[in-house]
Amino acid sequence: MTIQKLKSILFMIIGFIALLFGIAGTVLPVLPGGPFYLLSAYCFAKSSKRIDAWFKNTTIYNKYVVTFLEKKGMTKKEKIRINVTADFFILLSVLYVDILFVRIILILLALYKHYYFIRKIETLPSESELKGKG
Repeated sequence: MTIQKLKSILFMIIGFIALLFGIAGTVLPVLPGGPFYLLSAYCFAKSSKRIDAWFKNTTIYNKYVVTFLEKKGMTKKEKIRINVTADFFILLSVLYVDILFVRIILILLALYKHYYFIRKIETLPSESELKGKG
């Protein structure tokens, strides 16, 4: 077996593992799905043209990867889900850390995160809002 074939198989395996984590992240609020979908897309593109074409024709790719790659923004629901999840873990960290300086840094990061999501990432209409207009 050639090195190129081994690399292709390795990228395919990593792509499918990342895809599973991405799907889990879509269902579970504690795990972000987007980065794993991007990793899947990259790995599938490196593995084979056939698997890359298959993944690009899935609804997962069109719903999560394309919108991110086109930098269109996020829906209000996505922004809220990500912020609430992150806030939960930041709050846990603030409660369990005994160092005041670290607590202040965590709170400032949380505030900046909200500013960034509200001001810097465009809010897209949800599918239900689009259906209501059309």
